[in-house]
Amino acid sequence: MDAKAMYDKVLAEVKKHIAGKTDVIKLIFIAIVADGHVLLEGVPGVAKTTISKTVADAIDAKFDRIQGTPDLDIRDIIGYAYLDESKNIQVKKGPIFTNILLIDELNRAPPRTTTALLEALEERQVTMGNSTMPLDRPFIALATQNPLNIEGTTQLPKVLADRFLMRIAVDYPSMEEEQEMLRIKEREEKIKTEKVLSINDIISLQESVNSVKISDSMIAYITAIVNATRNDIHVVMGGSPRAEISFMKCAKAKALIEGRSEVIADDIKFLAKPVLSHRLVVRSTGGIGVNGVIDGIVATMPAP
Repeated sequence: MDAKAMYDKVLAEVKKHIAGKTDVIKLIFIAIVADGHVLLEGVPGVAKTTISKTVADAIDAKFDRIQGTPDLDIRDIIGYAYLDESKNIQVKKGPIFTNILLIDELNRAPPRTTTALLEALEERQVTMGNSTMPLDRPFIALATQNPLNIEGTTQLPKVLADRFLMRIAVDYPSMEEEQEMLRIKEREEKIKTEKVLSINDIISLQESVNSVKISDSMIAYITAIVNATRNDIHVVMGGSPRAEISFMKCAKAKALIEGRSEVIADDIKFLAKPVLSHRLVVRSTGGIGVNGVIDGIVATMPAP
C-alpha cells in the first residue's frame, strides 16, 4: 500500500474544484487517516463546505450532511424510534449513520444539541431509548463553524471541542487563488470528481498508522509543548493528555501520507496550531491570542 500515492490522488481530485488551500486539504486527510474529527473555522464563503464535500466525493464512502440551525434537535441528527401500525418498535436512523458526516455551521446549533453529539464523536455509537447502536466504520465528522463575532453563533463547550482531533483555520484566499477560483467556477460543470479511494483503502490507512514509529525524543517534544501551554502566563486552560494523544496520532498519519516510517520534529511543528488552538483558553487581556501563544511556545521549544 502506497499511502503517499493515495493522498496524492485525493489531492489531485480536490484541486479540480479548489484553488489553493493545499494545507487545509492535507490536514483534513491527515485527520481521516488518524480516525479523528475536524473543526473547520472561517468566515462564510471561504469554501469550508466545498472542500469537505469534495474530499468526501473523492472517497467511495457514504456521505451525509446536517445544517446547524437554532432549532436543530438531536432527533435530526441521530434519528428516533417509533411505533408502526402493528405496534412494533421501528427505528428511523438519522444522517449520523454514515461514513463522512458534514455538520455545517455547528456553532449555530443550540448547546443542548451539540453536547448530545459527545457519545457519537467519542464512542462511535448512539443511544436511542434502551438501544445502543454502533456507527459505521469509518465515521468521521467534519464540522464547519463561523467565527464567534458572526451573528447567531455560540461558543462550543470545551468538552465538545476537545473531541475534535483538529481545528483547521480556513482563511481568505490570495488574489492569485481567487483568480484561479473564478477560472475553476467557469468550467466547473464540466468537471467530475472521480472516486479514487475506497472505504477499505481508508480503513487500511487507519490501521497502518500504528506501524509508523515515534521515538522517545519525539514523544518528549510533544509532551514538552503541551506542558508549556499549561504554564504559559497568557493561558487559563492548557492542553490535556487528549491533546498529546491527538498530536501523536496526527504526526504518525502525516508521516504515513508523506511516505515516511517515522515521525520527525517538522510533523509536530506543522500540527501544533491545528491540534492545540481549540483546546486552549487564553486570557482576553493578554492581547496575543491563541495562535500567538502556540507560535511562541513552538519557536522557543528546542526541537530534538
